[in-house]
Amino acid sequence: MIFSDDDLMPHKSVMLDEVISFIKPGKGDIIVDATIGAGGHSCEILKMIGPDGLLIGIDKDAEILKIAGKSLSKISDIYKLYQADYVDLDYILDKLEISKVQGILLDLGVSSLQLDSLERGFSFSKEGPLDMRMDRTKGITAEDLLKRLSEKEMADIFWRYGGEGRSRRIAKAIIQERRRGTEIKTTTQLAKIVEKALYTPGKYQKKRKIHPATRVFQALRIAVNDELKSLEYFLNNVCEFLASGSRIVVISFHSLEDRLVKSAFRKWQDASSLKILTKKPLSPLDSEIRENVRARSAKLRAAERT
Repeated sequence: MIFSDDDLMPHKSVMLDEVISFIKPGKGDIIVDATIGAGGHSCEILKMIGPDGLLIGIDKDAEILKIAGKSLSKISDIYKLYQADYVDLDYILDKLEISKVQGILLDLGVSSLQLDSLERGFSFSKEGPLDMRMDRTKGITAEDLLKRLSEKEMADIFWRYGGEGRSRRIAKAIIQERRRGTEIKTTTQLAKIVEKALYTPGKYQKKRKIHPATRVFQALRIAVNDELKSLEYFLNNVCEFLASGSRIVVISFHSLEDRLVKSAFRKWQDASSLKILTKKPLSPLDSEIRENVRARSAKLRAAERT
């Protein structure tokens, strides 16, 4: 992957001001950015915890982690970066001999740099391989999934992870292409198959606010990276990492993610381990959405360790 100099600057991350106001980074704090991405949130946090604090940044994507490191190094050297899944936080803290931290951020969105990188296969807008792995050193690709799944399995993924109401029609169209011997290897190939399955030539179609392949691509990305399983595991164990009075902030972009966060926070509050700080999830301001349309589906929830 080749990036320009502009790519090495931290992009303004989703709901940056809200994240900082809830996390409340202070001098000497240890803060975990469990999905650091390009480092937009972390750059602001780093400014507030120095010189005696520590930022721990985690991401499965080695390429995006390098970008975060370049941005952070311009501010301070009080950070440590790890290529890992955030579910491995316990091992990372053990390695650092840290028992508790003062804040955890989990931004579940895909970085703009990842979306715009053609070879990653996250976007249907331009030609690229159907990969979609956050960590390209292991695991199966979206192309692999489309080769292996049955029609029912495919439809279930599109419905469960993407909320696609016409999942069966799309799955049937993909299976028909497979039977014709078509190898579905690129993003634009899949997008065209989905669009053709949903739109009948010559018939009036209600215009969608989003591209017809949006939900299918989202569902495949979640399935490829086993994202919901990782999130559920992490939320079930997160309180053991948080010091009393520390905060956790989660930004989700999918109703299933938000539901898991809401459920876990309520469970921990009922157990007197967390105090929920957001009765309802916060959404980005209209002004932010105008500047970054990809922020439109973001939902932020925050809680404090009791």
